[in-house]
Amino acid sequence: MHGPSRLSNGVKSLSPPTSPRHRHGRNKSTSTTNVGGGGRSFLSDGGGGGGTKLQNVVERFGYLLMSVTYRRRGILLFAPLLYISGMLLYMGTLGIDVVNSGGDGNDVIGPGSIYRSPQVFQKLWPFMEAESNRSSNNMLINAWNPKLSQGWKPCVKQTISQTVGFFCKNQKSRFLDAKTFICDAVAVAGLLNATLVIPIFHLNSVWRDSSKFADIFDEEFFIYALRNQVDVVRELPEHILQQFDNNISNIVNLRVKAWSSPTYYIQKVLPKLRELGAVRIAPFSNRLAYAVPSNIQGLRCLCNFEALRFSEPIRMLAAKMVDRMVKASSKSGARYISVHLRFEERERERESPVLCVINMHYVIKCHLVMQGHSSRLAALDYTVCLHSEVFVTTQGGNFPHFLVGHRRYFYEGHAKTIKPDKRKLVQLFDNPSIRWQDFKRQLLDMLRHSDVKGVELRKPSSSLYMYPTPDCMCRKADL
Repeated sequence: MHGPSRLSNGVKSLSPPTSPRHRHGRNKSTSTTNVGGGGRSFLSDGGGGGGTKLQNVVERFGYLLMSVTYRRRGILLFAPLLYISGMLLYMGTLGIDVVNSGGDGNDVIGPGSIYRSPQVFQKLWPFMEAESNRSSNNMLINAWNPKLSQGWKPCVKQTISQTVGFFCKNQKSRFLDAKTFICDAVAVAGLLNATLVIPIFHLNSVWRDSSKFADIFDEEFFIYALRNQVDVVRELPEHILQQFDNNISNIVNLRVKAWSSPTYYIQKVLPKLRELGAVRIAPFSNRLAYAVPSNIQGLRCLCNFEALRFSEPIRMLAAKMVDRMVKASSKSGARYISVHLRFEERERERESPVLCVINMHYVIKCHLVMQGHSSRLAALDYTVCLHSEVFVTTQGGNFPHFLVGHRRYFYEGHAKTIKPDKRKLVQLFDNPSIRWQDFKRQLLDMLRHSDVKGVELRKPSSSLYMYPTPDCMCRKADL
């Protein structure tokens, strides 16, 4: 239940006149149809003679679309069909060519339609083993070019000011979504010189996650790490809560538009904060613009990369797993590689994530059925991947978004992440006759590309959670 909102055109659009309906006689040997009231004519020949024939299905289909599109209701009916047709034509130009599945050449299918990866693996595995045994030529022994490392170091400086009120936040969210709104809440609290109340996590209706802030993050350390920047309290003081009948839902909920600028908060939110002594903002996801002053940006950095340390149970279990991986890889001379794969399986009509951490000769598959604790499992997965020598990601989403940025912060500006070209991989794995040298060359190209992209500075429209330089880091030479 939310309190009243204190922050806050109907325009009618007339429909265009209906295009004239044109009908051409079916019994005429030749007829001319003017589409849309006159710009273009289509000539059809019903019997044979001097007219232009519609000789194939594509032309006939195009003729039908053109004639119907100019009718008001036809646009609504055919808009989805036009969109799908356009997407199919677009995808047809991207180089996914059809290939033969067999030797007769008659069965034509697209790449990836038949699962041929086991055949490719069986053929190339001896070459892979030989390659890994030659340490001097092993692709992953020296995966990253040291020349690309520019020696960045974390640096955040900020001091606290006198508080003007209390800023409360609650959210239905999972672990990685929570990191975003918590960091933005810290930044807004610093911008307004407000005291931040520890965010309240509600039960997530999708993931059935009942985790509280202290279950995922180290609450005591969070308050301590921000002590010189933002004042943080676990709950509202009694005298403030009494002003709202001891019910936090009675605190005014300010509806803030997405990606609001610092100026908006100062002009709209700060006056209410001073007037009432406490305000809430819900929802709060993506409610602060990327482009903010450097001192406010620094609060995001400090919160995300330093203050939001995981709770002790998560850290202890993750440390054991990381230590096990490091020891195993060092004994075998292999590399500690984490691969982020997303497995979802049905269990009691709910989805359970699976953690899979892989290195060259050692596999740990930890299937943790943590019903109602998906955020804690995600935090464990995140930590194990953060400390790997190489991180491989095959998909987008919040997990690699935050992790790649954290690895840049952790590894002096370089993400040490491989993001393979999935389109190329499909074509490679779909070719059982591929030669090892060709396969290896493609993989090396992907590795070099990932190496170059590992060091990137944040652009104005990009997120510092993925690109922490130069907002959160300074060059060592400049310190």
